[in-house]
Amino acid sequence: MLKEKKLFLFDIDGTIAVGDELLPGTRELLEHITGIGGKALYITNNSTKSRKDYVKKFKKWDLAVPEEHFVTAAYAACLYLKERYDGKKLFVLGTRSFVQELKSWGLRVTEEAEPDTECVVVGYDNELTYEKLEKACELLFREKIDYVATNPDLCCPAPFGFIPDCGAICNMLYDAAGRRPEYIGKPNRKIVDICLKQTGFTSAETLVVGDRLYTDIACGIEAGVETCVLLTGEAKQEDLADTPYKPTYCFENVEQLYRAVIL
Repeated sequence: MLKEKKLFLFDIDGTIAVGDELLPGTRELLEHITGIGGKALYITNNSTKSRKDYVKKFKKWDLAVPEEHFVTAAYAACLYLKERYDGKKLFVLGTRSFVQELKSWGLRVTEEAEPDTECVVVGYDNELTYEKLEKACELLFREKIDYVATNPDLCCPAPFGFIPDCGAICNMLYDAAGRRPEYIGKPNRKIVDICLKQTGFTSAETLVVGDRLYTDIACGIEAGVETCVLLTGEAKQEDLADTPYKPTYCFENVEQLYRAVIL
């Protein structure tokens, strides 16, 4: 039941915000969560921004959120890569912010197709160039190179509709080089597990809230927690009939979720 929830794991784009606009009801819901002794964490697959960038973004909405409350796909990728590729050279196709975040973890990063590269890392890149795609393809044609990506999302909500996300970039690379990556972000349950460990809340007290069935809702299901889809982003009401990823709850928007939570 919603009244039992204390840990709310929010997607950002298409869920509580679209572009630079915070959606109605978000502020009230966050205040309610704080008031009941709960916690809100943000589990976005958007790897164009570092956790520090998100702190600044939320400050523009007059929301003071500490860096550790953003468990992004980029952050999860840093954890994963540090554990498995520390000291090894990584080719990164991503934003300058993503590259800088990887470097801040002490990872060896290159943006060139160098011969001693051991892994190709792809993120959602809104600074994408054809040159980056060409270098990634050159590396992916090498048999013994690993390949990981932050998230499988095909599109990202924008004020006018949608724009290509990391999954769409990876599909281009697949069409050219015939390689699929290992995805680190949602629907991988790792992000939810990080949040549970960080906060100490139980699975029964946790709710994953998002706008995508195949990432947000699938992630929550995989992690064994209840889920809520909001229809302000990618998912539409008609999608619920055919999806294998059935959310526990469905609301038109975050404002409706807030009203249901306080009942």
